[in-house]
Order: sequence, then C-alpha cells, then structure tokens
Amino acid sequence: MIFRRLRRAVALGFALALCMVRFALLRIKGPVSLERRAKWAQETSIGILTSLGIHYRVQGQPATRGLVVANHLSYIDILVLSAAMPCFFVAKIEIGGWPFFGRAAQIAGTIFVDRGSRESALSVAEQMTERMKMPIPVPVLMFPEGTSTDGAAVIRFHSRLIDPATSLGVPITTAAIRYVIGDGTPEIELCWYGDETFIDHIWKVLAVGDFWADVRFGSTQVYPDRRQAADATHDEIVGLRAQSAMEVGVGELVAR
Repeated sequence: MIFRRLRRAVALGFALALCMVRFALLRIKGPVSLERRAKWAQETSIGILTSLGIHYRVQGQPATRGLVVANHLSYIDILVLSAAMPCFFVAKIEIGGWPFFGRAAQIAGTIFVDRGSRESALSVAEQMTERMKMPIPVPVLMFPEGTSTDGAAVIRFHSRLIDPATSLGVPITTAAIRYVIGDGTPEIELCWYGDETFIDHIWKVLAVGDFWADVRFGSTQVYPDRRQAADATHDEIVGLRAQSAMEVGVGELVAR
C-alpha cells in the first residue's frame, strides 16, 4: 500500500508539472481562447486520471453545448467529467484558492461562485449565459446538489443556476457518476464529504486499489422553467445511478 501511494504520488506530480508546461507552450503561441482552455483541461484530466490509475467508462452521448447537470461525490468527478468532454465547470469559490488545483481551475475557465452571496450568484448566472452563447459551443457543467455527498442519495437540486439554461432555451443534459472499487469496497470510501480535509482524502485515494468511474449521460432536453428542470434532471440522475448499480459489474469495466 505504501509503495502504491508513493508511486501514484510521483506519477501525479509529473502529470501536474507536464500540464503546466503544456499550457505555457500554448501561451507562447498567443492568447489562449476559452475553447482551447476547455480542451487543455480535458487533456490534463486524462493525464491525471492515468497517473492515479483511475479508469472510466462513458455511456450515452456527452453534451456538446448547453448545460450539463450531474451528481457530486468528490473532486474526482471533475477529472472524470472533464476527461469525458471539454466543458466549463461552475465551482465553489474556495477551490480557486487551492494549491495548484485552484490555478489549474482558473486556467481551465472555471466559473467560481460564492454560495453565500446573492451578488455572486447573479454574476455567475451572467457568465454562464455568456458561455452558453459562445460561437463555438462548449457546455457548462454544474453540480446542482451544491455540495459533494456520501453517495447514499442524490439530494434535492438547487434551481437558481439552472435558470440561465432555461431562460436561453438551451438543452440540459444529465450525467450520473458512480464509483466501483475492484475489491468490493463500498463507493463511500471514494466520496469526499463532511469535514474530511482534501489532503487526508487524496492520501486515502492514492492507496485505494483498482477502481473505476462509471459515467452515464442521460437525456438532453429543453425545459420551460428552472424548477421543472431541477426536479426532472434530479429524478433522471437517481435512475441512472440505480441502473449503473444494477448493470455495472467490476469485470465489465474497461479503461477508456
């Protein structure tokens, strides 16, 4: 276990350094567009997942525009969803201050929200609207639960930041994430919730044996209002996770 942790930690360090070098080379060529930043984030996420030995499988059709809503279990979700498709995340403002990862999130075009500020929510809604109107479409992705959970249930979705999508009449796509650990350890061991620190959690993740992320994209629909969108997408994601639990066997999962 100690060897696994050290090996993955070294590999992660190399992957993080490489992604910064890659971005520096992009900047040498000139200004880096938002679209290219999303692509950089995708390439970076794939590299980090590889360094950590995390496999993932994608079912369904990833979104190419509009809004994506997903359940939230851990910061690992961000890596997996970004690897699955170029996108812009809406994330809590605290992430912007994390060592390295905060800077990477800024580079990737993440929209940061202060959940305790109405002014911040209004600003974020405006930024989301601008992104969803971009000539070259890149979807915006958010976690409407508002926090990561232990995976026992998908909690009720907040609808405020779904409003930009329903107001614009752009499609909303659902995405459900579920983690499977090879030795049968419960998914909760990979969930980051409660008072556990980031350092404690990632140290634990580095020691976990083979595990996979099962990502399922559901329907893509235009909804008339944000509350209907929040309720319908919540229920669909609950169903997608239940389907994953029934269908996904450890032997079926293959590294993407």
